[in-house]
Amino acid sequence: MAEFVVEFGKDGRPIEADGRLDAAAFHRNHAPIWEVLQKFLAGKSGDVLEAGSGTGQHVVHFARHAPDVTWWPSDYNDAHLSSIAAWRAHAGLPNIRPEMRIDLSDPAWCSQMQDGSGPSDLLAVFCANVIHIAPWRVAEGLFAGASRYLHRDGRLFLYGPFKRDGKHTALSNAVFDTSLRDRDPEWGVRDIADVSRLAEGVGLALIETVPMPANNFILVFERSIKGEPSA
Repeated sequence: MAEFVVEFGKDGRPIEADGRLDAAAFHRNHAPIWEVLQKFLAGKSGDVLEAGSGTGQHVVHFARHAPDVTWWPSDYNDAHLSSIAAWRAHAGLPNIRPEMRIDLSDPAWCSQMQDGSGPSDLLAVFCANVIHIAPWRVAEGLFAGASRYLHRDGRLFLYGPFKRDGKHTALSNAVFDTSLRDRDPEWGVRDIADVSRLAEGVGLALIETVPMPANNFILVFERSIKGEPSA
């Protein structure tokens, strides 16, 4: 998935000597994102995986505020994986596990999820700003893997820009969508209805749509205790 993601470190922002990258978006969105996550995670313990961790700044922030949760960062891009490792070392938090290389287009995700060296029963999955800068098969793999690894009542939190009922929620999102599709026809801002149907096909249900700053949303999906993924 390396060629499908925005590569931090090539956007003109500074790179620390230890390899830590800095994402401007992190400084804008980490507080409102955490406000949503902490409502679910408060008082809980278990494993949470961040799919597509980018620089690694979000997982450090979350781990600092939820010490009883074990956090598993992941990405596919080499520069991102190096930055995640550097942020993990810099933070020195005991509840962040080593970064995993995950190809979200593969429903199995990675070998660590299979051989016991990684988590296999997830409390939650968090994924920010991925599926609109990737082919649809990445969204398919993300949801298939989440359904596979989330425990009953586990949740997937999906952050980013989305269309509602086929329409953009802001002119800026429409312009952004056009720029994405010009760059790669397989990219683009996804419609909530399409994402919800994809989730339903693997046994996940959209239970909440949370408006976020800068015309973004967090879509919250729950692992159904009644249904099973379709064959």
